[in-house]
Amino acid sequence: MKPTLTVSASDPFAVLKMMTNVFDGQVAGFVSPPEITGIGVDFDPVQSEVSDDVGLIVESSGSTGRPKRLEISLAALLASANASAKFLGGHGQWLLALPANYIAGANVLFRSVVADTQPVIQNTRVPFSAEGFLNSVSLMRGSKRYTSLVPAQLDRLAAHADIESKDNAVISALQSFDAILIGGQLPNLATVESLKSRGVKLVESYGMAETSGGCVYDGQALDGVNLEIIDGKVALAGPVLANGIGEKFLSSDLGEIVGGRLRVIGRADRVIVSGGKKVSLDDVEAKVLAHEGVTEVIAVALESKWGQSVGLVLAARESFDESKLQEILLGPAKPIAVQ
Repeated sequence: MKPTLTVSASDPFAVLKMMTNVFDGQVAGFVSPPEITGIGVDFDPVQSEVSDDVGLIVESSGSTGRPKRLEISLAALLASANASAKFLGGHGQWLLALPANYIAGANVLFRSVVADTQPVIQNTRVPFSAEGFLNSVSLMRGSKRYTSLVPAQLDRLAAHADIESKDNAVISALQSFDAILIGGQLPNLATVESLKSRGVKLVESYGMAETSGGCVYDGQALDGVNLEIIDGKVALAGPVLANGIGEKFLSSDLGEIVGGRLRVIGRADRVIVSGGKKVSLDDVEAKVLAHEGVTEVIAVALESKWGQSVGLVLAARESFDESKLQEILLGPAKPIAVQ
């Protein structure tokens, strides 16, 4: 058996130190939730000892079902880190911009230990800002530079870049990375395409705690990972799976393989029947977010005597053209593609 060590996400430097002990096989780590306005968050303590193979104990986000504690082996963490590095072109220096109690944040610190590099740690105890990001990027010295962001952070940086002067410090900072992983949810495709056109190297990451984080990059399964679609849902297998999952993990996400790449349509429980056809609310949101001027959108199911229909709540810039949005939703590319 192996002892466990619990460290708060409020102290990422302590988490980094813990990760060195995880890497050495001395402890199994658990990162507890960060404080909120200086007040600790209640959580159920982990058991004092676990099996020798365990490296991390993490809580799933619940995006594929009910949140639960998962044990991830050291072997799975290493497989994930090395497969990621192989896809990206080698190990490098990482910038931590996410809370370390989430698998994506924990991976940034663990991969820094694997790479034997000093990560730059942004203050995650305060709301994410472009200014804080710029300050952190200025401290990076690695020949290869990586970070991991969620779509909301990327949108905030993109919005800040839109109002900057011509020197565009945010764009320059983003361009300095060899890869920026984007995951956690479907990104705003308009933001992604805009930044890519300006030379920002974005990599869309798909995965979850059950798969030791992202295991599909830009629609391609990482080395050693098997990707398939079973009954319309994304299924994953390989050395990155958490303990107790079995040989294969069947997610709650609908997907399809297009041109050899995974396209995630949305969650299975976010599908409604409208006009006799199945409609993915996540797919609707993705289509609307790709429309120029839309910054945020939520698609909901509305009940009527004729069945269900889609309701939208959105935030948009002045450039928003509602008539073009109606063309997207009602035209040939309308998001009704779930079978």
